[in-house]
Amino acid sequence: MKYLSAIIFSIAIVIASWFLGDAYVSRANPDGTISVTGAGSENFTSDLIVWEGSFSRMSSNLETAYFQLNKDKETVKKYLIQKGIKEDNIIFNSVNTNEQREQQYQNGNYIGSVFKGYELTQNVKIESNDVELIEGVSREITELLNKGVQFNSTPPRYYYTKLSDLKIEMISKATEDARLRAERIAKNSGGKLGDLKSANMGVFQITGQNSGEDYSWSGAYNTGDKKKTASITMRLEYEIE
Repeated sequence: MKYLSAIIFSIAIVIASWFLGDAYVSRANPDGTISVTGAGSENFTSDLIVWEGSFSRMSSNLETAYFQLNKDKETVKKYLIQKGIKEDNIIFNSVNTNEQREQQYQNGNYIGSVFKGYELTQNVKIESNDVELIEGVSREITELLNKGVQFNSTPPRYYYTKLSDLKIEMISKATEDARLRAERIAKNSGGKLGDLKSANMGVFQITGQNSGEDYSWSGAYNTGDKKKTASITMRLEYEIE
């Protein structure tokens, strides 16, 4: 009886060892996976333009400076409307007032400052979907010099109002590109593409077309070019059967 118990005990140890060994091999050789990165890009033209500029007046009398600046404001407004810009698209900001003083020195030593006058500055911003019209006006704005207004203009900025829809389209393109890459790799390695394990979106980039602009780790967002290129990457991980 003792021998029978010993034999049964030995058989149990062998079976348990076999199961444990099989479990170890399974853990040591998990199902294969493949990671691929796909890219999607799209060229588009901006449909919103933002253009800003400013003009100023200076006088030793604050009231006089404000009166002159207000006249310039009406001249600028009338000019822009005559050029075809809608009044609703013209935004005048609050007036900035700066007291101008001239520093005085004697024998290289600072001895104080002398009041020169008040400089009042008016900023104006134009937002419009008529991109070509605003571009043209921004190039012709020096005509205001003939009307006695010294207008300082900044380069226009360009935006796209359908950016959310474009981003979804880019994600779809990048995902499809990654899936096709994964299928080719699986086929070439003699396997078959299994279930998708994970999907991670890369940085969404907007650069100027043919600008040679570098991508940024945080995402480039070009506003200086009317024609742009949007791009994004998707990293997918699949099981290999």
